Amino acid sequence: MSYGNYPDLAGVKRVLVVKLRHHGDVLLTSPVFSELKKVLPQAQIDAFIYAETLPMLEGHPAISNFFLYDRHLKKRGFFPRFIGEAKLLRQVRKAGFDLVINLTEGDRGAIIAFVSGAKIRVGFDPQGSGFAGKRKIYTHLAKTPKSPRHTVERQLDVLRRIGIFPLEQDRALTFHVGSDCLEKMQSCLREEGIRSGDFFLIHPVSRWRFKCPPPSFTVSLIEELKKKNIPVVLTSGPDAQERAFMQEITKAVPGILDLGGKINLKELGALIRLSRGLICVDSVPLHMASALKTPVVAIFGPTSEENWGPWMHPKAKVVAQPFTCRPCHLDGCGGSKRSECLYTLSVQQVLSALESLPILETSIAIK
Repeated sequence: MSYGNYPDLAGVKRVLVVKLRHHGDVLLTSPVFSELKKVLPQAQIDAFIYAETLPMLEGHPAISNFFLYDRHLKKRGFFPRFIGEAKLLRQVRKAGFDLVINLTEGDRGAIIAFVSGAKIRVGFDPQGSGFAGKRKIYTHLAKTPKSPRHTVERQLDVLRRIGIFPLEQDRALTFHVGSDCLEKMQSCLREEGIRSGDFFLIHPVSRWRFKCPPPSFTVSLIEELKKKNIPVVLTSGPDAQERAFMQEITKAVPGILDLGGKINLKELGALIRLSRGLICVDSVPLHMASALKTPVVAIFGPTSEENWGPWMHPKAKVVAQPFTCRPCHLDGCGGSKRSECLYTLSVQQVLSALESLPILETSIAIK
């Protein structure tokens, strides 16, 4: 056994990477695919993800094929769910993977790795969680550090466990925005009299409301930007609670272009690309901005910017309160769904971050 017990990857011709998590988590896996393709140029690299997260990796030049799990299967009866999941697992088995990398700690990814029949199966050490025997499914286990570590690095640790050590310049995020989406969003902006490169995009809400300052905070921020004659565009997800949150904002500051729930994720990426800068909470637009290198100010409360903050992005600032209790990783203070570290945040803190980038006084129109 060699030091490190790294597997021989010379014969690897087909690789499957499993990431069954939310949109932002999936986007943060993009360097894993890039590095695998660099090290194994002869291999076909596929992804197994939730169907709704496909836009996060669709168009990634290193990915050949997607296996998409429909989470609606969970809501169906036992037999329809069993048949649907069995069909996917048969496809995985038939594909003949040589290497399977599971980037999730859940049981489903471990089952996929086992069913694949791959000679090399890599995942995080379950440390006693999950079903009995889960640990034995893997040929190589990556350890999880107790100290804070950015999610991108943590996922790349799974590659390091098998002897693949990415250079710093190879760890960047990849998010593909097609010319069709850019043209559609440019047309949308023109209809509202907004020039590309002139406006700020504000994404003030997440489905996890404990990550968000109150609507009144965004209202005050918009009013300050209006004083500087800077156009503002709003976005959010389609969730009913997010839309209700946005309606409180637009009711207080009418006339603001609100595209929340009206555009898809690729179009949101295009809008971020076309903006002067993005202001957002800890949510997927932050990671899109890191990939697209759009200036961004990210507001953090109970979650950790060390784990989830901007990645390899020199034009990014994090705004957070210096409370000794944060990051607490709780859904609001004491589980109340309301985070005082966000409700006591001042608009001036965000404006100061914008001025430090600086992007308040500079306008670069995108033709």
